[in-house]
Amino acid sequence: MKMSQARKRDIYFSFFMFTADLRPTDAGYAEVLVRHLKALTDIGYTGFDVHIAPGLAHDGHHVEVESYARLKEAFDRAGFQDVKFTTNVGTTRTFDPTSPYQEQRKQALAYLKSRVDITSVLGGENTIMSGPFLYPYGIFPLTDDGEEIWSDPLQDWIAPRFAAAGSVFRELAEYASEKKVKLAIEPVKNWETPAPTMVSEALDFLESADVPVCGVTIDTAQVVLESQGPAIFRKNVARAAQQCRLNYVHISAPDRGAVKDSWIPWEIMFGEIEPVYSGPYLVEIFNAIPPFDSSMRMTRRRFWRPGEDEPEAGVDSAYEVARAALTTLQEKIASHGRSHP
Repeated sequence: MKMSQARKRDIYFSFFMFTADLRPTDAGYAEVLVRHLKALTDIGYTGFDVHIAPGLAHDGHHVEVESYARLKEAFDRAGFQDVKFTTNVGTTRTFDPTSPYQEQRKQALAYLKSRVDITSVLGGENTIMSGPFLYPYGIFPLTDDGEEIWSDPLQDWIAPRFAAAGSVFRELAEYASEKKVKLAIEPVKNWETPAPTMVSEALDFLESADVPVCGVTIDTAQVVLESQGPAIFRKNVARAAQQCRLNYVHISAPDRGAVKDSWIPWEIMFGEIEPVYSGPYLVEIFNAIPPFDSSMRMTRRRFWRPGEDEPEAGVDSAYEVARAALTTLQEKIASHGRSHP
């Protein structure tokens, strides 16, 4: 499908530049978030992606949803009623939809439904819940001897787990559809999760489990670092688009740092994505802050966050990096025949 040449493209920015936890019960931190929202909307971003961290074990999911509703009220009072929000969600060892145990899958479904509720509270109708929420993020299977499972044994081990998750995702997708929230499973690198690590794996799961209203996220960094090459990429984009499953696109450098002058293969990726994708692009930059510095083994310096860090000579600020990324992405969109904000 060809989109109107005059259509303005929404470009969002990920709060992974600043935090992995919005701390929705912390009124003081909400003021910090508001300052970042103000600076980034002034730069030209039209929306934001925020990570929904797992809540405290003793809190019920309804308490979490209410805390994010209050945070959204704080954003609205600050003048961001019309700013769009999407969410990044991962499942956990406790809330595992692939568990062989029915009770644990039931708990995972309740957890994921609460994340849909939070996404709806923050983003309203037609927003997106994306992330590695099929298999628990950062959890690697072990043999009885404590050895990690990889390659053929991993594929054999994960197959029944994915099959077990089918009913969870059918019910989750129906619930999200009622809430007008799009679901987008994001495959991530093999040192972040054992599966799914490729777009084709996520699409295979959705097809085999017969989940009609759930889609995928394509992340440029994940594709470069964990994919089968340009030919399969083209097939996956076409496959997702034909099935109406291309729900989100993340623009991220392979080192998860600055987008400007990065190793993103723009011609290959935009040549396939732009003609068939009408949703927002997300600029996703992981800053070298906890927990990303250790979990993603970052060696590069941190982009300093205005209002949170002391300026450092010779190091770009988070806002400078965000501004350069927006300019770069707007130029790439324009070069592929689209207008931009």
